[in-house]
Amino acid sequence: MIHVADTIAARREAGGGALIGYLPVGFPDLDTSVEAAVALVENGVDALELGVPYSDPVMDGLAIQRATQAALSAGFRLRDVFTAVERIRARVDAPVLVMTYWNPVVQYGVERFAVTLRDAGGAGLITPDITPDSADEWIATSDTTGLERVFLAAPSSSDERLRATVAASRGFVYAVSTMGITGARQDVDAAARRLVARLREAGAENACVGIGISTAAQVTEVLEYGDGAIVGSALVSALADGGVPEVARVAAALAAGARAPHAH
Repeated sequence: MIHVADTIAARREAGGGALIGYLPVGFPDLDTSVEAAVALVENGVDALELGVPYSDPVMDGLAIQRATQAALSAGFRLRDVFTAVERIRARVDAPVLVMTYWNPVVQYGVERFAVTLRDAGGAGLITPDITPDSADEWIATSDTTGLERVFLAAPSSSDERLRATVAASRGFVYAVSTMGITGARQDVDAAARRLVARLREAGAENACVGIGISTAAQVTEVLEYGDGAIVGSALVSALADGGVPEVARVAAALAAGARAPHAH
């Protein structure tokens, strides 16, 4: 198992920040989603966030919704997540987090899900729709399996909630850059900078910023204050428009932003 925290620490030691790339499993099909994820790492992405297609994706913007609906229509099954993680980890040496709404994990069985993910080589979970105070079973299970657990923090979160989120998270805290759904935006909200500062005050060692990051310049900007930049919709759109070659090209361009001299 490779932990995202170790990857972030290595990027920090090298004088930069981490680039984390999101793609949904099974889009446009399982094999292509594996190839696309491998292409991300081969083109400079430091860590992967694999999304679990879900029928009610409350946090996802249009590009990701379309992709996950296409994956579901093509016959995606939850077990495909573990297959994808195992196949990706067999080919690239990068940590793989799974981003999932909580209901599929509960339906599968929390401990069973965690053990299967660990055995496949996964690093942990990003859970957008549960908070630490409602995650006792997941916190206990991730402790016993050694999986990382990434909770989300929003600009609207109270200081008390931020402290609880920092204390419960392992790997990093996911700083939501804007109040809204995912999707590329021209300007990453200045609220992200303030939120990361508040997370530092709450004791966060690693804060990675997501939602709305779509260009190399935005990656560089985010890494001036954050430990990682998370890109999703721009990569999903690239895969939808031009397949694996286009997602590889976009990943390489974003990675250049992560390696820029003034990043971090």
